[in-house]
Amino acid sequence: MRLRNKPWAKDKIEQYPQYIVPNPEMYKESWKDAFELNQPLHIEIGTGKGRFITEMARANPHINYLGIELYESVIVSALDRLIEAELPNVKLLNVNANNLHTYFSKNDVDRVYLNFSDPWPKIRHEKRRLTYKSFLKLYEEILVDKGEIHFKTDNQGLFEFSLKSFSEYGLLLTFLSLDLHKSDFEGNIMTEYEEKFSNKGNRIYRCEVKYQS
Repeated sequence: MRLRNKPWAKDKIEQYPQYIVPNPEMYKESWKDAFELNQPLHIEIGTGKGRFITEMARANPHINYLGIELYESVIVSALDRLIEAELPNVKLLNVNANNLHTYFSKNDVDRVYLNFSDPWPKIRHEKRRLTYKSFLKLYEEILVDKGEIHFKTDNQGLFEFSLKSFSEYGLLLTFLSLDLHKSDFEGNIMTEYEEKFSNKGNRIYRCEVKYQS
């Protein structure tokens, strides 16, 4: 994905600390203090322009949401959504997901969402895939016991790799769809990429897995 440079993005991010948490390491073990209400916390890694995380927060006011996005030029679009939505239960982090342990401790997070992650199709890049075993270990270190990962993609190769990775790690598969938009799954909230790929006729794959301890 080619990113358009937005030299003003950093300044805008700093103007809205109520939406993009400026020092997330301060909330490690106490993320309830970052929100108005003490509620379960769900995070989306690679939140992009923020459609999914914002609409999830709107649909589920009893849950707190954090959208994690590395690129400043992308997260400002998610910021615009949050400013317009004015929801108390959703915020953003402009950080690298490789460093999740810096910002979260065990039991801080109840669920992880991975939506249309970069497939990194070359074998030599498989360690960069967000469903690689090192990332699964990282999620386990911040999730509650029996915490969940919900995963969506249009990339068949990444989906097959991910199912194998989940299985080898010992995760329990609790939901599987090989064609989400033709299934009876209810309550699906689409990301920008999901709408784009679905309109092209691409099949959408989805699964839910759970840690067993």
